[in-house]
Amino acid sequence: MQKLVTTLLDSIAVQRIAETLPRDLIQRRNLMPLGQALLNIHTPADVPSLQRAQHRLKFEELFFLQLDILKNIKGQSRKLPGLRFAHVGQLFNDFYLHHLEFPLTEAQKRVIREIRHDTGSGHQMNRLLQGDVGSGKTIVAFLSMLIALDNGFQACIMAPTEILATQHYESLSKMASGIGVKVALLTGSTRKKAREVIHEQLRSGELQILIGTHALIEEEVQFRNLGLAVIDEQHRFGVAQRAKLWKKNVSPPHVLVMTATPIPRTLAMTVYGDLDVSVIDELPPGRKPVTTRLRYENQRQEMYHFIGTELRKGRQAYIVYPLIEESEKLDLKALEEGYEIVRETFPHYRVCYVHGRMKPAEKDHQMQLFASGQANILVATTVIEVGVNVPNASVMVIENAERFGLSQLHQLRGRVGRGADQSYCILMSKHELSKDTRHRLEVMTQTNDGFVVAEEDMKLRGPGDMEGTQQSGIAFNLRISNLATDGLIVQAARDEAEQILAADPELTTPEGRRLAAELRNRFNRTQHWGLIS
Repeated sequence: MQKLVTTLLDSIAVQRIAETLPRDLIQRRNLMPLGQALLNIHTPADVPSLQRAQHRLKFEELFFLQLDILKNIKGQSRKLPGLRFAHVGQLFNDFYLHHLEFPLTEAQKRVIREIRHDTGSGHQMNRLLQGDVGSGKTIVAFLSMLIALDNGFQACIMAPTEILATQHYESLSKMASGIGVKVALLTGSTRKKAREVIHEQLRSGELQILIGTHALIEEEVQFRNLGLAVIDEQHRFGVAQRAKLWKKNVSPPHVLVMTATPIPRTLAMTVYGDLDVSVIDELPPGRKPVTTRLRYENQRQEMYHFIGTELRKGRQAYIVYPLIEESEKLDLKALEEGYEIVRETFPHYRVCYVHGRMKPAEKDHQMQLFASGQANILVATTVIEVGVNVPNASVMVIENAERFGLSQLHQLRGRVGRGADQSYCILMSKHELSKDTRHRLEVMTQTNDGFVVAEEDMKLRGPGDMEGTQQSGIAFNLRISNLATDGLIVQAARDEAEQILAADPELTTPEGRRLAAELRNRFNRTQHWGLIS
């Protein structure tokens, strides 16, 4: 390979290689010319020359990425005026003044003000709401929906699992009942007769808030006047699925995407373009940080003893097993064996179990046993990763923790610590671990901050495919730059891209046309997923 590259470099005059970046940008940022960078990346004269060549090529790669995303999203926002929510009305004020059972945190109030500003501006809102597990995103979403309803529009919430959709339905129905708002639930297991009623009431406008799973994006689901679409745990949906929700109204609805998996700043800056970001960085009063401990197989009896101590205090516990598709039969066997061992270890307590292969009715029954307090221990797979809210549960044990990613561990940990009692997360692992795996588990024991966890997760796993439909793993076609480690270059590249587009939005000047040609060369595709929040 080196011989081929050297022969090629010798055969061309590198100084005559056409520049891809504007001359004033190269001077302003003190970048090495492209020809010299290509020469020094392969046959560097010295270490500083290699470093300058790397910097130049990283900057170029990230600059065109940012320019492409920003150009397309800014173009879309100019074409699409948004629905205007002109006022905050009776429903919002009635609920806020007379039915809200707890005071909002300052962070929640700030986010609601941001959403109110967006929805009243006449431009379509595309806002990402980040907040750690338990930070109170659902109440913010509900109050935002009431603003939509007060202005004559409907609203919906789409969740990735039936369990989470059902939980949203139960909590929002309870909140809505006092102010006379009609709420319905639509999932894959909704019966045909009930489904027909929902479809009719949606079209007539009688149904004001619809909560559901992927069933919401089916063709036959037609709203009379959808004004706000809320997407929960947005990373669990593909961009093509989220795009379908956009088309449920003649004018695209305002979009609020929520996640309890914090996104690193450089990643959010890239994958969401100029999507507005709100952060609930404050937990409700009375919540205590979860204490996390790493334990090994030879400490299992100690772990069981600790669970027993918590159960005697009247608390409840989760024990979670991995269920990975490649070894599903083995994993399911481990879960079933684990369930029997837990029952034998705690004979005086009721143990229930849940996994994704169970029929929905049986799964719901088992979950209800735990949620109501009739069962003391829930043995489960990661179906409980999102959407289970049992404030009395104070212990989360994660078996084979080395097989989980950081964000998944953080999500699972978020199932406890939802009440006022001190809660604990115990990571059970084999002793022989790789360096990266041990580091991942140690990160969990050192911080409860979801943003720190997210940064570490990206460093370990890579950024994923920012604009494509594959949303995990290192598949972003970045040849030299790394979103996990090149945050400063990402910011500099974005600043330059914004400056160029501010002066020449359509890239019609001679310099702009050269940049547009380079964009077409690099990003030749039919669908711009960056336009979809």
